[in-house]
This record gives sequence, structure tokens and C-alpha cells, in this order.
Amino acid sequence: MENKPIHILKIIHGYPPAYNAGSEVYSQSICNELKKKHHISVFTREENVYVEDYHIRAEKKEEINFYFVNMARAKDGFHHEKIDEKFATLIQKIKPDIAHIGHLNHLSTGIIYELKKQKIPIIFTLHDFWLMCPRGQFLQVNFGNKVFHQLCDGQENQKCATNCYNQYATGLPFYHRHNLTEWKDWIQVRMQETKDIAQNVDIFIAPSHYLRNRFIHDFEIPEQKIMYLDYGFPLDYLKNIQKKEKKYFTFGYIGTHIPAKGVNILIEAFKKIEQPALLKIWGRENATNTKALKEMAKNSPFEIEFCGEYVNTDLGKEVFSQVDCIVVPSIWAENSPLVIHEAQACKIPVITADFGGMKEYVTHLENGLLFEHRNIQSLTTQLNFGVQNPEIMQKLGQKGYLYSNNGEVINIENHCEILENLYKQIIQKK
Repeated sequence: MENKPIHILKIIHGYPPAYNAGSEVYSQSICNELKKKHHISVFTREENVYVEDYHIRAEKKEEINFYFVNMARAKDGFHHEKIDEKFATLIQKIKPDIAHIGHLNHLSTGIIYELKKQKIPIIFTLHDFWLMCPRGQFLQVNFGNKVFHQLCDGQENQKCATNCYNQYATGLPFYHRHNLTEWKDWIQVRMQETKDIAQNVDIFIAPSHYLRNRFIHDFEIPEQKIMYLDYGFPLDYLKNIQKKEKKYFTFGYIGTHIPAKGVNILIEAFKKIEQPALLKIWGRENATNTKALKEMAKNSPFEIEFCGEYVNTDLGKEVFSQVDCIVVPSIWAENSPLVIHEAQACKIPVITADFGGMKEYVTHLENGLLFEHRNIQSLTTQLNFGVQNPEIMQKLGQKGYLYSNNGEVINIENHCEILENLYKQIIQKK
């Protein structure tokens, strides 16, 4: 086993370039590194409305075998027996040594049962709260209320039905079967399912202490079954950044434009700053969300520029070279945001919220700035500090990643060595 290649099956609900959020980018990074010594298969989803549901398409790219299951219409459930059946046939054919799951949303919880039946060991990296929160982020929908996207302090079936699924329980009379009692029952079944599959996982990985503690205390994962391991990064494209000349101090946002990311809070806070500056917003544009954000940005006294999507391997030269500071304004309890680490790898200071895994990697006035979570005025105060103190901000950025002696984030090579050793230990136990 010591030098023998391992056949690793990576399971993730999306894969770049079609899906480009943190868990997907991380999955791509480890697959590209692990394939240098091991056999890699990826089971993921695609959405093709012209192909039958659950069809699996195989493709080999860059020495990785991909298996795309079509989830164009059935993506909102949690357990899809048709996926389970096809997945069982697939793993019987390809015979992986171990499965490393990143996310099962838009796939099927039954995947874990099929792996267990075929005695394939399972590692599960936690990227959010999906196992313990039906919506994944402990953000309430609050449909029909003036206050929406409120933080949820914990999962409870009736509360989930009332505050998050009430949007499906209202409307015309022919919707009467979708009442809150039925949604409460659905949530109960769903939560029992995720607790059951958790018992069949060999080891969980949490990329932040915050996330690990939440799963231990709120979801009753045994401490010995969940380990802390921060993300690793391919650093070649995050080195030797050549800064471009800028007229004004420049803030940057990198990521999706969904409400959970708090881009609206950043825009509102930026509109209140006292001195000229520039805000550049990167990320795949969304027909609804991005349009609303652009409308919000129109009356800003200082320029807000929407820069579109980026290729992750171009982050250094195309994104970080243009900014003096990165802002991570998420309104949910982010786990271990990749963008914080990537900015720190480039010695760019970060402004983020004093909450969740965000504050775990940024210490106020040591390697960045913290603002009160979800507080626009508090964020404005920190933005003003950045504009007024560019030299201090530059020094904060130089501190980089505080969990290492030299300020360097964990490189992907060292990270994958840890994963390899973990794979081997678990395989040997089986």
C-alpha cells in the first residue's frame, strides 16, 4: 500500500468550470495534485435539460475520469433512488479504493449507503452546514416578511417549515397539499436521513475549528470522528504578484453574487465612505442578483466596477494585482473562505466579519480588519480606515496567514500528503 497508487473517487455536487464556488475549486485543486501519483475518478453533476434525468455521461479529461449525472430537473430533493442505482452500478465497475465526498446536495444521500454496501471507506470534507441545515447555511428565507435572510440559531423542524419552507405552503388553493405540517414531516425525514448517513462516514474533515465545534455540539458527531484540516492551495499562481498602478485605494470582492455573500452590505457600506476609492466586484454574473446589485451601486459617490467572472488560475495576475484589500462581507457563518487564504498568499490584507470561520483566519489590526457581522456602519468604519491608512494596510497584508511561521498558506502538495496518509490509514483499517 505504501507506494501503490490509490484509486480515489471524489464526489462533489459541481466541478469547474461549470461550477466555480469554494468547494468545487478546492475539489479541483486536490484532484489535480493527487492525480500525479494516484488514479482519480470524479462523480459530479451537470444540468442538461435536453437529456433524460439521472443519465450518467463519462468523460476523461487531463488524466481524470469524470462521471456526470444529469440533474436538470430533479435537483431539489435529497435522496434520489435512481441516482443510487446508477451509482451502485458505476462503483461496481470502476472499483475505487476510497471515496472522498465534498457535498451531496443536488446528488443523493443514498450514495453513502451504496458505498457502505460495497465496503468502500468514506471521507467527508464539510464545506458548510448542509448535513445539519436543510438549506445549508443557517439563513432563514422569511418569505413574505419585511426582514429576511435572518441568521438561524439552530435546526428545528417546525421552525424550518415556518421560516424557510412557508414559501411553498402559500398561494392558490391547488397548492393546499403543501401545508406547513407536511413540510415539517418532510424536514423530519430529511434530518433523520442526514443523521443516519453521518454514522456511515469513516472520518469527517472540517477546514475550520468553528465548523468542527458546531458539528460536534449541534449535530453530535463524536470528536474522534471529525478532524480539523485547513484547505491547501496551489501557490504557483499566487506568487510574485506584479501590482498595477491605481489612481485610488482599491477594494475587491471575489465570489458569487448570492445574498449569503453580503455583496449588498459591501456596496451600501462603500457608498458611505469619506474619501475617494474604488470597489471592484468579481464573480459570475447572475441575471437577477447582479442586476439588483448594479442598480444599488448606481448612486454611489465613488466608482463601483463589476468585472465579471475570473479563472481561478488567473487570480494573481488578473485580480489581486489590481486591489489593495479584499473584503469578505458574508452574512452567514462562512466556514474557511478560500478567498481569505488566497489573498493572504498574495500578501493582500482582508476585511471580514467577526463571525464564524471568517474571524478564525483574520486577526484585527494584525493581518487585516474585522467588522461587526452584518453591520453596514461597522464595515464602513473599516473601509474608511483602509482608505486613510494605505501604509498600515500594506503592512497588515505582509503578515499573511497567521497559522504558519512565515505567513504562507498551506500549499497543495503538503495538504495532499496529509490526505494521502489519511486515505491509507482508513483503507488499511478496512
